[in-house]
Amino acid sequence: MAIVAALAAALFYALASVFQQWEAELQPPERALRPSLVARLARRPRWLLGLGFDGAGYACQWVALSRGSLVVVQPLLVVSLLLALPVKARLAPYRMRPWDWSGAVLTTAGLGMFLAVSRPAPGYAGVPLSTWVALLSIVALVAIGLVLLGRDCSPRWRAMAFGTAGGLVFGANAALTKTCAHLLSRGPVTLLSNWEPYVMLVAGACGMVLSQSAFQAGPLDASLPTLTAMDPLVSVVVGALAFGETLQSGVIAHVFELISFSAVVVGIFVLAHTEATKAAQARHFDVVRV
Repeated sequence: MAIVAALAAALFYALASVFQQWEAELQPPERALRPSLVARLARRPRWLLGLGFDGAGYACQWVALSRGSLVVVQPLLVVSLLLALPVKARLAPYRMRPWDWSGAVLTTAGLGMFLAVSRPAPGYAGVPLSTWVALLSIVALVAIGLVLLGRDCSPRWRAMAFGTAGGLVFGANAALTKTCAHLLSRGPVTLLSNWEPYVMLVAGACGMVLSQSAFQAGPLDASLPTLTAMDPLVSVVVGALAFGETLQSGVIAHVFELISFSAVVVGIFVLAHTEATKAAQARHFDVVRV
């Protein structure tokens, strides 16, 4: 059930990224990192359609995390990039070529190997407050540092910095979502009487602003890989260290886990630099110039 829900979430997130990036890239640079960017986008029908897909994706992700581990669910969301690629090509328009699928093959193979080799333990739902404080503090400091660093960079590096920060925040938010799903299973009163759902809402809003700012700041092949790769990477680390979702032990197992996860990351970057993505990007720039 967790895998099916995660794949459904990946599909909805793929559609969301297509429509949201389409509109975000048309916004003026001075709107970056401001809530007014989201307010301005909220008046665009295509962006609102993407927001609807985002909501459906998050609902499926919630179900997946309530039944599965972070280490399994979050890497599966990488499939959203594979699903988004043909949609972007269709909108460009652009005919998919064999080379365009090379990143998809690499990502899929790496993801399959990682899940087969790692065999993560289920872990536990409760996380000590001290662990949460350390985790959220580190994520917040690194994200703020990336934003400050990216503000004075070129559009490409700015998009990469904002995308990386957004991926960090979304990864931490996935951990909060898993905890909130566990609290909700004990009743709405239990959920609302704890601090996690409120921090989750704040983190989700921050992640939204960062991701839209990354889409708006520069090329898609700069923002999307870092945003897509950082989320599962953070989730795997958090799942292992905070939730006790330990991976398969042994030197050989760890070597294959590292190789397979590296293949996923490399595949993500290859996917974002395909001719299909560049064609979609060029179409957006033509719209901006008009």
